Amino acid sequence: MQIYLPIAEVSVNAFLLLGLGGVVGVLSGMFGVGGGFLMTPLLFFIGIPPAVAVATEANQIVASSFSGALAHFKRRTVDFKMGLVLMLGGLLGAALGVLLFNYLKSLGQVDLLVRLCYVVFLGIIGGLMFIESLHKLLKSRGSGSVRKRRDRNLVHSLPFKVRFRTSGLYISAIPPFVVGIFVGILSAIMGVGGGFIMVPAMIYILGMPTKVVVGTSLFQIIFVTAFTTLLHATTNYTVDMVLAVLLLVGGVIGAQVGTQLGTRLKAEQLRILLAFMVLAVCGKLALDLLLQPAELYSLGAAQGH
Repeated sequence: MQIYLPIAEVSVNAFLLLGLGGVVGVLSGMFGVGGGFLMTPLLFFIGIPPAVAVATEANQIVASSFSGALAHFKRRTVDFKMGLVLMLGGLLGAALGVLLFNYLKSLGQVDLLVRLCYVVFLGIIGGLMFIESLHKLLKSRGSGSVRKRRDRNLVHSLPFKVRFRTSGLYISAIPPFVVGIFVGILSAIMGVGGGFIMVPAMIYILGMPTKVVVGTSLFQIIFVTAFTTLLHATTNYTVDMVLAVLLLVGGVIGAQVGTQLGTRLKAEQLRILLAFMVLAVCGKLALDLLLQPAELYSLGAAQGH
């Protein structure tokens, strides 16, 4: 069933959008990521303009993240204090990111910026996550010893220490606040919840236990992406509500399925599976940039007329 999207100015299959929303919802529930790192490039591939894809996808992430977070609220696996610090940083970062997005849009460079950001960040994060997860998986099979957490690092030596009881941590609030700012900027520019960076940062930088990482990540994603959507809608007018509703319905359903699947897999298996997905999306975007340069030049030329 073909439908017309007024803001995007394209016609697409409604069932295709519902299916894409469902896939992203599953990822949200399983991994604690908003799923935008996969959905936004997919929207590019079916002809949705980058500015519309980024702004509208942020709206869909709110719904799928909220649906996934509900299950974690019930299991008490959300560190609300940590989530609040991450959220405050994320709100600041989102405001800065929208300002940068609007400036680059005025220069006609948004498309190239978004694609390059995806290739760089997905490549780095996916590669590091895959290596670390594979190492953990092999180590766990080789011995039954539990990993010892480092006693002290930069996170422990900074001032403004706060006790995060749910995570069992007593660390400075500065690192999670800075992580929140960085993820907020990416959320505004790339149309993502930032979970693909937030989750590994919470595990490897902040030292949070895996059982509370997913729920806490989803908690802060809800507020940061909602704020991002509001800013894009009021400054760019690029939120397509028809597109958003279709993605939203599929995302809410998929998130519940993903949450159930996530409880049946080990932490190392979840991380290595997420790493594969991140690297796959990165590879596809990189190939598009390398194999289709004429399209980028033609877009740039069209914008100049």
